[in-house]
Amino acid sequence: MRRTIWVILAFAALGTGSLIGVPSPAAARDYPWCIQGREEGYPGYCGFQTYAQCQATASGRNAYCGYNPRFAYGQSRTSPRAFR
Repeated sequence: MRRTIWVILAFAALGTGSLIGVPSPAAARDYPWCIQGREEGYPGYCGFQTYAQCQATASGRNAYCGYNPRFAYGQSRTSPRAFR
């Protein structure tokens, strides 16, 4: 019985320890440039801060760089005007 309890506690501790290093959804970020192509789909992998970074990754592949639509058409950061 004691061994069973210790095994359960060990697995619970391992599970809790693995959750500590997981980033929160708020830490995820969209960058302005996406690599797009047949392998990546649309909008592709959007992890590039500059166009040059994206071009360097797309070089030699059947891919191209485009502007991230989520970045371009996202919600505005300013508050809307109040109408009277």
